Amino acid sequence: MKKALQYILPVLLSALLIWYLFRKVDFHHTMEILSHGVDYWWILAAMGISVFSHIFRAMRWRIQLDALKVRTTLMELTCAVFGCYALNLLLPRLGELWRCTFVAKRSDAKFTSVMGSMVADRMADSLTVLFLILLTFVLAAPALAAFIAKYPVGEGLLKLLYSPAAWCGALVALGAALILLRRYRDTALIVRLRRWAGEIWRGFAVTATMPGRWRFLLLTIAIWGCYFVQLYVAFYAFSFTRALCTPALAFGLLPCLVAFVVSSIGMAVPSNGGLGPWNIAIMFGLAVYGVADVEGAAFSILQWSGQTVMLIILGIFSAVWIGATSGRSGGTHIPNQEKK
Repeated sequence: MKKALQYILPVLLSALLIWYLFRKVDFHHTMEILSHGVDYWWILAAMGISVFSHIFRAMRWRIQLDALKVRTTLMELTCAVFGCYALNLLLPRLGELWRCTFVAKRSDAKFTSVMGSMVADRMADSLTVLFLILLTFVLAAPALAAFIAKYPVGEGLLKLLYSPAAWCGALVALGAALILLRRYRDTALIVRLRRWAGEIWRGFAVTATMPGRWRFLLLTIAIWGCYFVQLYVAFYAFSFTRALCTPALAFGLLPCLVAFVVSSIGMAVPSNGGLGPWNIAIMFGLAVYGVADVEGAAFSILQWSGQTVMLIILGIFSAVWIGATSGRSGGTHIPNQEKK
């Protein structure tokens, strides 16, 4: 039942959010925009840019695997990344499990070692998103505050954010949690949590000392730079987002940054390829700068569809290449490693 819920709930969540999306906007008007108000060449350009983000991710992952003495080829890692994102369209997080299994088998390495590198890979992305959130709140604070203050809930959140009592309460709660963790540090649950946190930290900490760590940082910038640029390029496909590309708004970079960050947060919600949470997050980000919901829906639907089509194409390419090379292994066997 637990496994069934893990697969069923994301599908239900996506369906619920899509229902909410089209309940909130005029679907007929949305289709009119998609039929007559789009320059599709910009969407194709965004699709092409997305391919490089996956290649850069494979290059970054190879640095981590090399540090763990897991030898494989860049082509194998690239196809693993392609296949990972294609499978995530079917079931959230299925792609991560598959890519680790595939690479471990091809390189004759321990599955746990490959999985640890993937966890560190995701943690690097999480830290990048955290940095971008902080940057966005600094650069776009006036626009975000003005937008949120329009709603009663948002006004209450802003008051809470600037309340000294709320911050004091948060510090007291944090102190109490630390005291409880220290008091019951020898219980089975706390020991398990500490061990888990320690393993995660060790998997991430190796990136600070491994050879090629500066290339790792540069490739992280390249990956997220591709994500940002593909969204920014799509702004020029629609008249209402192209209108945001003015000097007053840093030629559209600021609105794009807001939409990019909230959509990145939306991707953390388990759903099929981000369908639903990503679309609504994009609508919210664009609404901060006055884009109507129906226009935001058209933008999010087309951009998501373009990226999904590209993932399907890359997934098919990956499946064909893996099938054609299944009789050989591109990795190098490391004698003292165990296979799991």
